[in-house]
Amino acid sequence: MALVLSDLYIYPVKSLGGIRLTEAHISTRGLRHDRRWLIVNERNQFMTQRQTAAMAHLKVEPAFNGFLLRHNQRPDLLPLFVPFEATPEKTLFVTIWDDMVFAWRACPDCDEWLSDALGQPCKLVYMSDMVRRDVEPELNPGNKLVSFADGYPYLLVGKNSLAELNTRLVEPVGMERFRPNLVFSGGEAFEEDTWHEFRIGDAAFRAVRACGRCIFTTIDQKTAQKHPLKEPLRTLASYRTHDGSIMFGQNVTGPASGLLRLGDTVSVSSYK
Repeated sequence: MALVLSDLYIYPVKSLGGIRLTEAHISTRGLRHDRRWLIVNERNQFMTQRQTAAMAHLKVEPAFNGFLLRHNQRPDLLPLFVPFEATPEKTLFVTIWDDMVFAWRACPDCDEWLSDALGQPCKLVYMSDMVRRDVEPELNPGNKLVSFADGYPYLLVGKNSLAELNTRLVEPVGMERFRPNLVFSGGEAFEEDTWHEFRIGDAAFRAVRACGRCIFTTIDQKTAQKHPLKEPLRTLASYRTHDGSIMFGQNVTGPASGLLRLGDTVSVSSYK
């Protein structure tokens, strides 16, 4: 069966919900508008659902030249519009993992809305094109850049990999638990683990390393509740553990420009 690009997602704000696209432009840091916004706490440290599961209540909806943030449990909070790009009116340094980068502040209304929605003081910040944040140097011969994503511009998952996992679970989970950018149909479960160089349409990509999964995957994205038995992480750990990490999906780097469309053919040119 042919390999085909079946889903495309961007996540405008790190650790919040995604937007499914029918086509997406490629940029130097991944898909355009993917994870260019970040929520930080009072100490300017990045926030994710790992520590603040309530972030799952914040839904992202497409809007003209931007997106809407909506709280799925707080109808009293009117939806907040956020543009895809910020302006450099005010800057600050923020910490994401081991990196410290400067970022542009959003408007005060955004900070107020998010602080109310999450029940703690926080700020919304934007990564401009002037910021240099590199993919892991030892695995980055092409000097690729990354946005506020954990470490790589893209995450690739095969539909059949999720389908195979769900055959092992009492309660199947959706792809939103794993937050991929690129989803393909066809092929065997977990065959993406073997890929090295591949193309989607005319765009060339490189699968760098398997993605280690964390507690995020156990959070129900509708209720913001963590699974009491840590599923699907517990089941994945029983057969997808390597060097102490639980693996699902592939971290990927790509070209600096291009266009992806649903239905594009996926072709593998080399294997690991």
